[in-house]
Amino acid sequence: MNDTKYSGASEAELGFLKEIVKLLPAGVTVQDAHGELLLVNDAAAAQLGLDGSRPAPDLAQRREACRQALTGGQAVVTEEALHDGAARQVLLTTHHPVRLAGRELLISASSDITEQKNFEDQLFRSAYFDELTGLPSRRVIEHHANGLLSRDRSGERFALAFLDIDNFKHINDYYGHAVGDELLVELSKRLGRGLRDSDMLSRISGDEFLLLLSPIQSQQEVADFMQSTLERLTAPFFIGNSEVFASTSVGVSLYPDHGRSFEMLRQNADIAMYRVKNSGKRSAAFFDASMEREALARTKIEQSLRLAILDKRFCCAFQSKVDIRTQEVKGIEALVRLRDDEGVIQAPGSFINLAGELGLIDELTHLVLAEIVKSIDLINETFGAEATISINVAAKQANNPEFMRSFAQALDQTGFPQRFMIEVTEDAFVATNHFQAEILPMFRKLGIGISIDDFGIGYSSLSALADITADEIKIDRSFITDIHKRPRSQGILRAIESLSEALGMTVIAEGLETFEELAYLQAATKIRYAQGYYFSRPIFLEELKLATPAASEARVSVASRPLAQNRQGYSRASGYRR
Repeated sequence: MNDTKYSGASEAELGFLKEIVKLLPAGVTVQDAHGELLLVNDAAAAQLGLDGSRPAPDLAQRREACRQALTGGQAVVTEEALHDGAARQVLLTTHHPVRLAGRELLISASSDITEQKNFEDQLFRSAYFDELTGLPSRRVIEHHANGLLSRDRSGERFALAFLDIDNFKHINDYYGHAVGDELLVELSKRLGRGLRDSDMLSRISGDEFLLLLSPIQSQQEVADFMQSTLERLTAPFFIGNSEVFASTSVGVSLYPDHGRSFEMLRQNADIAMYRVKNSGKRSAAFFDASMEREALARTKIEQSLRLAILDKRFCCAFQSKVDIRTQEVKGIEALVRLRDDEGVIQAPGSFINLAGELGLIDELTHLVLAEIVKSIDLINETFGAEATISINVAAKQANNPEFMRSFAQALDQTGFPQRFMIEVTEDAFVATNHFQAEILPMFRKLGIGISIDDFGIGYSSLSALADITADEIKIDRSFITDIHKRPRSQGILRAIESLSEALGMTVIAEGLETFEELAYLQAATKIRYAQGYYFSRPIFLEELKLATPAASEARVSVASRPLAQNRQGYSRASGYRR
């Protein structure tokens, strides 16, 4: 009686345990030494495709793990990747051999870790691969290069190329960032064509790429490959409804010729790339020792520039804009100058572009404004209290709302914002909607004028003027030089003059240096205003401060002198213009 009760209880408990195993969220299987499945719960059946819900995956990996566990008599833990088409399922499985009732059995328990593995893969890709292009990151290419360097096999050579997209900011501004991103994707595909399995292309920043070519036999081999790569980029990119043209500047360093570390090779390739940038772009150059000397000189200028800003060694010179009919001063342009360690005045050509690259141009612009405010009484005494004061703003600054807001506020705080004219070059208007919608209203509200500087040498066409809201247009000196002897330039000048007049813009002729140029403007055009060495070189305020009382009484604007006194004009060698 008692045995019957005990036997009934065991069968009930066994059934209960089977139901529990069946419903466990982990996949559980039991198999014998021959691999025959004795027990498969619902989770395992679904995981292994044994429930008929999907095709059974390849279980070769699992069978091998089971064999190892049974043969070795020890538990084996594996990660199993089961694929169903493009879908992937990852299982973490423990195979545990046991001996029960004289039989060798294998109990396997599997947990689905697919979501966790996908997250880990995402973290890995974000750390080691570029999200936009899918290319390896700098960390990956550096690791690969260091692997080659550590082998240091005799005679083994490789090349590291630094590639930078030319004028990528203009492309972004003109077409928008979505097109810019798609351009990066398509360009990376073209750059990747023809690469061997041993080569590697990496995107290391916004528009910069590194290319490692390994192995190489000669410099000429690399030169030929880079030439064919650059030629592939000459064809336009069709993105959406846009036809975009792009090119790259490339600098190349060779191992071991140009360095024995990744950082040295990368730095020297970067130096070579900047040489290309400064000499016309859209080509490739190999590093050489002369470039290193240039880089050292550039570093010295950079350090000097930073120190000059800290020491406030920048000063202003002012050049008048003159009414060529009445000889009155209409306005002045503030021109920034750098006083070096020996007190010698340096022209902006030696530091302005570098200041922009280093992110120091904003501070320079504010320094110019501070100098004007500090000297406003002397400026008024010299040039007249009604003269407008022009300040140059770089295109990069003009399209930076954050800077322009701070600058507008600083101009307002002077107490005489309506005296100022902001001079921007034509490329500031490439992103016309952005500049006119966000930037101009701030300055219009304060009564600040806008001048288009160096018109005719940038992105302009005459039709583009119709879409630009500006008060003044300054015709570049390349059109004014010897205008009396150049019929084609005369025709262009008349066209600009007519359109500007129709749009209500004042025209300024820049770089006027000779009496003949002035005579032509007076006789053949309606242009009223000019600026140049014929009237006055840039004048430093220090020169006026140091003047004697007698000289102060005699001081008048150079522009007010009779024209006969100015026939010889001024030599441009005696000073500099921006």
